[in-house]
Amino acid sequence: MYVSVLNEAGAPVPDLGPSDFIVREDNVAREVLRVGPATEPLTLAILVDNSAAATNYVRDMRPALEAFVTTMTGPSEIRGKNEIAIIALADRPTILTDYTIEVPALMTGINRIFAQRNAGTLLLEAIIDTSKGFKKREAARPVILAITTEGPELSGRFYNFVLTPLYDCGAAFHAIIVGPPSGSITDSANQRGRVLDEGTRNTGGRRDNILTSMALKGKLAEVANELLHQYRITYAHPESLIPPESVTVTAAKPGMVARGTLIKERQAKP
Repeated sequence: MYVSVLNEAGAPVPDLGPSDFIVREDNVAREVLRVGPATEPLTLAILVDNSAAATNYVRDMRPALEAFVTTMTGPSEIRGKNEIAIIALADRPTILTDYTIEVPALMTGINRIFAQRNAGTLLLEAIIDTSKGFKKREAARPVILAITTEGPELSGRFYNFVLTPLYDCGAAFHAIIVGPPSGSITDSANQRGRVLDEGTRNTGGRRDNILTSMALKGKLAEVANELLHQYRITYAHPESLIPPESVTVTAAKPGMVARGTLIKERQAKP
């Protein structure tokens, strides 16, 4: 598993070992064998809401994303370079910059983010497309980061049709929702709400709600710090023809929160 461990202040906790983690499969504790830094490069898809609802937020989105990309592509313990893509959500998912390690190309994509008038967002459609793309690419450490608003969701997708490919590709799903709650009780809003809630929780991601886009830069800095300081945990799994329905990881010590993402390439292998 790739695991994030945060203290009460929300900062990554360093220098942890096997005794600091508890891994359970279907509530049965498993032996943690090895713990070390997660040094594999990430394949990161950034989904950005540029619908009409984001009109007042785009001005803050661009510099916040520039700082985030600079951090994610800078020197770190990760071997190799993180591949990043920028995908806009208005009207239809649109690739502004395809997966690349080149910072200038990513900055160009960020500068192409403009709110589209009279447009809704297709966040759920973009999650499906991105998840299927990860599966085809056989991405070793896929991550989806969605920056979205409470504007109208036009995908017309039921939540389970979105979560299935998300879980199947093994990506960690993180979401930042910008702006005050809309209070919408439409079916499309409910479907998106379930994806944002269950998708982040069940993949080892995080969900953050911020009232103003001015807080976005700080929140993205927290996400970057978490992604760049994850652990890779190896635990013992008994021989079985039936895979576990659930795998959970927790911190053994109080005051720490652990979130884990199963590494798809290692599942069902010795």
